[in-house]
Amino acid sequence: MSFQKAAWPRRLRSQEWYGGESRDAIYHRSWMKNQGLPADLFDGRPVVGICNTWSELTPCNAHLRDLAERVKHGIYEAGGLPVEFPVFSPGEPSLRPTAMMYRNLCAMDVEEALRANPLDGVVLLAGCDKTTPALLMGAASVDIPAILVSGGPMLNGWFRGERVGSGTALWQMSEDIKAGKMSRADFLEAEQSMSRSPGSCNTMGTASTMASMAEALGMALSGNAAIPAVDSRRRVMAHLTGRRIVDMVKDDLKPSDILTREAFENAIRTNGAIGGSTNAVIHLLAIARRVGIELTLDDWDRCGRDIPTIVDLMPSGRFLMEEFFYAGGLPVVLKMLLEGGKLHGDALTVSGATMAEEIAEVRNWNEEVIRPVERALTQQGGIAVLCGNLAPNGAVLKPSAASPHLMQHRGPAVVFEDIDHYKARIEDESLDIDENSVMVLKNCGPRGYPGMAEVGNMGLPPKVLRKGITDMVRISDARMSGTAYGTVILHTAPEAAVGGPLAIVEDGDMIEVDVAARRIHLDVPEETIRARLAAWAPTVKEPGSGFARLFHLHVGGADTGADFDFLIGSRGHEVPRESH
Repeated sequence: MSFQKAAWPRRLRSQEWYGGESRDAIYHRSWMKNQGLPADLFDGRPVVGICNTWSELTPCNAHLRDLAERVKHGIYEAGGLPVEFPVFSPGEPSLRPTAMMYRNLCAMDVEEALRANPLDGVVLLAGCDKTTPALLMGAASVDIPAILVSGGPMLNGWFRGERVGSGTALWQMSEDIKAGKMSRADFLEAEQSMSRSPGSCNTMGTASTMASMAEALGMALSGNAAIPAVDSRRRVMAHLTGRRIVDMVKDDLKPSDILTREAFENAIRTNGAIGGSTNAVIHLLAIARRVGIELTLDDWDRCGRDIPTIVDLMPSGRFLMEEFFYAGGLPVVLKMLLEGGKLHGDALTVSGATMAEEIAEVRNWNEEVIRPVERALTQQGGIAVLCGNLAPNGAVLKPSAASPHLMQHRGPAVVFEDIDHYKARIEDESLDIDENSVMVLKNCGPRGYPGMAEVGNMGLPPKVLRKGITDMVRISDARMSGTAYGTVILHTAPEAAVGGPLAIVEDGDMIEVDVAARRIHLDVPEETIRARLAAWAPTVKEPGSGFARLFHLHVGGADTGADFDFLIGSRGHEVPRESH
């Protein structure tokens, strides 16, 4: 893909605020100068925002203040004026009911801040998993030059000689407690090793997945995704990103130039190769719709179906992000996809070079971590999109994290009407459930929870765990953490809260799953299904006010990205009217 650079020098967007000697220009400049800025910084050079999701309430992002300073160094070096500003920071570890409820709020914050302020370009500082898509969504809707730099993953956790993957180990140990395999004292001791440095999850959870998606889309510099948060090279990446954004402004290289259909197909295939999170499905659908690309679940299945999972990382495999970085990181994966004819090498990146040019010289330094295709974790990676009368608009499953013997299964439903019903029933020894059952969780989709929480990977009942069973088929309209694993069917659409077929499943109904055939079927007579749907009534209450009400009234389904209906598309960067 060729890119035509804009002529330079030219009048920049920021000069609508700072240029000339009018009363309004003097007003804008004089207030900025109270920070000790010299007059010549307003002489027409690029003004670059640093959009920072730093927050001490978002542990994954708590080190981003330091990275912002490194970005500033690069911007100043390249002849720009850096201005840092905060935006809402949705952090998964603490935010209730779920950070996903606030991804769209963060995207709105980013979009309005970029459009309303005198900015010619922006560096997006992201870490925790929702911040990456939110920042990309907001930047895409404004379409000024933008580049993302991630905070990076934590260092490996270790407990008694074994790797501890953030999130993944928590799910494993929690099940071991219920099965009687681990003591509570050991669990508490292991806690100290789960988060041993700044950064986001050290597994291929959603944070690392979305950092990889940003790089695969071409929206971050090559190598950005895997550098550990505390490695000095993460600071170097931030510094170089600061330099690069100034040239992007001069060239007028915008998200719409980079976020093409080919870029999204590259990202989908990359997600399959790395064993990436199912959450990437929702986020990429939402980002694509911000730039007018009608990405669908069919695209996910078409592009990802024949992609081998070659990165041996938890939760699908053995290693963690630190080893992935030492092995060469995402550029190695991209090169292997390119060599296999699975990557659009001519896709443009924020560097100004094509993807093929960026990865031409990379090398795999550890074939245990990044495996050759013939030794892939699974030859059919990607995200499987299932359809049928239980999921007319689709549902998703991650084959690399599922159990092969459950990929074709028929069993009776054990139904939980919502997450509270699940919690009340799951440890009841009298519950009629065994390893052949299909666990069904309702009312946990975008409207149902609300926000679509990461509860789809329901823990198994203790009496099943004590038999040595570690996986069962689970179906819901919820999400699950990218650090989780199992034969978990998610994002069932339409969701139960809006009257999707999931809403009318009853205990004992037979459910058939056939992943190879991409089929999920409620084996109940059609007339029974129609009668149940006709008698169905909503059980989720509509919030009375505030953001929760806005969310409830305007959020779309998981199959379209769970974005707000009034945010789809790009609204551009036209300078707002002067107020003085």
